[in-house]
Amino acid sequence: MIRRLLMASGNAGKLREFRALASQGAPELELEVLPNFAQIPAFVEAAPTFAENAAGKALHYSRVATVPVFADDSGLSVDALDGAPGVQSARYAGANACDADRVAKLLGELRQSGTDNRRARFVCVLALAQQGRILAVVSDAVEGVIAEEPRGSGGFGYDPVFVLPALGKSFSELPSDVKHRYSHRGKAFRKLLEYVS
Repeated sequence: MIRRLLMASGNAGKLREFRALASQGAPELELEVLPNFAQIPAFVEAAPTFAENAAGKALHYSRVATVPVFADDSGLSVDALDGAPGVQSARYAGANACDADRVAKLLGELRQSGTDNRRARFVCVLALAQQGRILAVVSDAVEGVIAEEPRGSGGFGYDPVFVLPALGKSFSELPSDVKHRYSHRGKAFRKLLEYVS
């Protein structure tokens, strides 16, 4: 059983989510950001799929650590925008954009499309590697619709506009434990926990 994982990301929101998920499913598992992550030459996420980006990132960063490293590539795919923002979700509104900028661009693009189709899905692929060798790749998704405007104050990224039809609430309106039960990241991470346990 693997007792410690390093996350190949500097995203504090993701680390909080993964730690919360680990505390529910594998409380003995330690999750940390890869030491000196910001100083390591960055992996360029230029592949056309979430899986290729996640695996490439995990391999890249695993070469500077002895402990297993996991990386994710996740994003939002909107039907009416031909799957955009997709693998460009984090860079959708430009390199220096904040979450609010990305959400504003998404809503603007949907308004300009003139469509009533608001169907979308969040996708998450997680890759686990150790010293340049892939150990596992898992993925999952959650279906939803895009709200007309942001709702709620929790979460991060596109959470304020991603509505789960079964609950009638955006991810930002849900308590974190409920969000983790339904989310793409929660479902994918539970698969990863099965592998490491």
